[in-house]
Amino acid sequence: MSDPTQISVFHLMKSRMQMLGERQKVIAQNVANVSTPGYVPGDIDQQAFAATLQRMAGKSAGPGRTAMVATQAGHMTPNHGSGAPAMSVQKSPDSETTLDGNAVVVEEQMMKIAETRMDFETMVGLYQKSLGLLRLASRAPGR
Repeated sequence: MSDPTQISVFHLMKSRMQMLGERQKVIAQNVANVSTPGYVPGDIDQQAFAATLQRMAGKSAGPGRTAMVATQAGHMTPNHGSGAPAMSVQKSPDSETTLDGNAVVVEEQMMKIAETRMDFETMVGLYQKSLGLLRLASRAPGR
């Protein structure tokens, strides 16, 4: 296997990093609109994303793994890593709203940025460690 993202744990880590990248974009939009009257900040719906990841990993109690189905003999079977988890942006006003209706609190957005960065760095570290383990496992004995 030449592509590590075809391994389920790598696919899940990659999906999490993609979600964190999208969250960073949403937070940056929130900060950019700090002076826009009536602007309500958004954030990625992390519970829905987590539920999708659990279904993809086959750990949900619901309908099971999210997968494509070959309905005819001529259809190609999909690889395990196909399909990205759904990410949706939901409106999430901060703790204060100004007189012009703007609900962005810069301090809260900065805390979200720091949290997202720490989560992303954790995922990158796990990804690197997992690749290191694969390299170690693929070495010939005695090397």
